[in-house]
Amino acid sequence: MVSQVGQNFAPYWKELGSSDGKTYGVIVKAAYKSILWYRPQALDEAGVQPPAAWADLTKAAGTLQDAGTTPFTLAAGPQDSWTLTDWFENVYLSQAGPDNYDKLAKHEIKWTDPSVGKALQTLAEVWGKPDYLNGGVATATKTKFDESVTQVFGQQKAAMVYGGDFAAANIGTTKAKVGTDAKVFAFPKAGDTAPAILGGDVAVALKDGKGAQELMKYLASPEAGTVWAGLGGYLTPNKNVKPDAYSDPIAKQLITQLQQAGDAARYDMSDLAPAAFGATPGKGEWEALRQFVQNPTDVKGTQAKLEAEAAKAYK
Repeated sequence: MVSQVGQNFAPYWKELGSSDGKTYGVIVKAAYKSILWYRPQALDEAGVQPPAAWADLTKAAGTLQDAGTTPFTLAAGPQDSWTLTDWFENVYLSQAGPDNYDKLAKHEIKWTDPSVGKALQTLAEVWGKPDYLNGGVATATKTKFDESVTQVFGQQKAAMVYGGDFAAANIGTTKAKVGTDAKVFAFPKAGDTAPAILGGDVAVALKDGKGAQELMKYLASPEAGTVWAGLGGYLTPNKNVKPDAYSDPIAKQLITQLQQAGDAARYDMSDLAPAAFGATPGKGEWEALRQFVQNPTDVKGTQAKLEAEAAKAYK
């Protein structure tokens, strides 16, 4: 299994399945989190092209607003503020780069660092404009993730929504069809790095039996990934599963984007953090960013809250 992981996964992904230099697991299925979903009709009617850079995104938002279409829905409810951490991670990775991303994830950089402040100031260019958000801040801070998707594709209340590839399941509950009525574009670059953020499911061998090792070896192989890719609803950081193996055109688009990111791709930062900081509704990073949506001019205060919560959690 270890040799298969080494052959088929970048060192970063191998390290995530390892402890003290020994590899125990492999990321067999990924969730791709560096995209925005949009309604092509809304952008076409406003004469807007899918943006590639952050400045283009904010310009497109202004154009949509002028055309009478609310640019975004935002899931910033207490139970779904994980979306805010994903927004932050995409901007931070793009601006600060992979090395600083790793340091912040390990709390080797404090959240009071200027690089964090810069990312928050960038996010405020969207979050700090209530007219850009469906229902304004009052609605956004009560909205659940599934509601944010439905508001765009079921109710047509806005043009764009943040969500990973898994948002396709939510879109499937509306009349919109993925690939025609609902499309994706890469999360716009806010700096020099094209952001590529993943979540993922890890298969771990709990016993050193022959059967377990053979299964792990297979799961780490391109053969297993190729079969699964052909069935749909699947992505993998296995670099030797070719884009042509994916039956879903959206998945093919996303895996091409992921593979182009190469060694700069990173795992979801909030999932790498202690749960008290990165994965608890109403606390830690979730709540600090939710409060920032409500008061986007308070960059320093938000950084202080983030650092105080991180300092407690990382102990």
